Amino acid sequence: MSDRPTIDALDTAVYTVPTDTPEADGTLAWDRTTLVLVTARSGTTTGLGYTYAPAATAHLVGEQLAGSVIGRPALDVPRVNEEMLRTVRNAGLPGVAAQAVSAVDIALWDLKSRLLGLPLVQLLGAARDEVPVYGSGGFTTYDAERQHRQLRGWTTEAGIPRVKIKIGESWGRRTDRDLERVARARASIGDRPELYVDANGAYTGGQARRLAGPLAESGVTWFEEPVSSDHLTTLADLRSRLPMDVTAGEYGYTLPYFAHLLTAGAVDCLQADVTRCGGITVWLRVAALAHAHGTDISGHCAPGAHAHAAAAVPNLRHLEWFHDHVRIERLLFDGVLDPGGGSVTPGADGAPGLGLVLAEERAAPYRVA
Repeated sequence: MSDRPTIDALDTAVYTVPTDTPEADGTLAWDRTTLVLVTARSGTTTGLGYTYAPAATAHLVGEQLAGSVIGRPALDVPRVNEEMLRTVRNAGLPGVAAQAVSAVDIALWDLKSRLLGLPLVQLLGAARDEVPVYGSGGFTTYDAERQHRQLRGWTTEAGIPRVKIKIGESWGRRTDRDLERVARARASIGDRPELYVDANGAYTGGQARRLAGPLAESGVTWFEEPVSSDHLTTLADLRSRLPMDVTAGEYGYTLPYFAHLLTAGAVDCLQADVTRCGGITVWLRVAALAHAHGTDISGHCAPGAHAHAAAAVPNLRHLEWFHDHVRIERLLFDGVLDPGGGSVTPGADGAPGLGLVLAEERAAPYRVA
């Protein structure tokens, strides 16, 4: 390694993986998921980062971001992150541009760690050894047997003591089935594991208030996006009334967005997605912001991208072990962490960076760009 390594190249690749069965939540349905991979190179060393986003994200990396990244010092990741954020000013940061910045930023942290020969958690400095996870899936398209098998797989086979299912089916128009599925979920997992629900903003405030009692009877302790996270006043009102934790934040693309959620008193636990919010650089700032407000943070999805950063913050509650992303990361990468017992231990094997390596032969059939 030279005294001052520089970022020599950014490459992208796009992979689209069909779901193992049609999936839906309260407000969206899908049958495939796209991962945009960024590889950053300095000399013979490479780092990888990724986001779950449209294929156009890769084009934006090449057209908008490469010029502000290539040639910059490879060790100065926060400086490069700031330059990327300024570069996309006119393109519009929230949305795809933020996802592109996030993927590059993750790749740069992975690259820096590999240049220094350290697991990323050691570079950042660990606040904990283990990162708790919760099993997440339970899509509204699942029948009773499919939901039962998935929940039992997490709790009984993997030993994960907290799980989440989707509710709010058809924009909140099937509340009877929502409650029926929640009751079945509780029956599947037994009394001890924690049970979470996620409405993806499908309900009105009134619906969420009326459902809170029956959900509490099933032992639900986490009510994610009972209404849209854009409605901060309603979220804050629900937080003051509901017996379970109210959570949101996965659609945050900028640091001020999270400040608004916290200032409004809208959440008991702040969610943030490292593949959307600006990468590891900004995710760590979001965690610090939450810590200053006495609030926990939870990593949203993409567990392979989150785990090391999650281990570096003192106010972490847990990391989402999301069915789709776990399945894709196991398919595309070697070095994926094991959640057995309900937690992962990033950096335990001493592998540098995120510890992930692209499994090129397995990934090749899914590459679309």
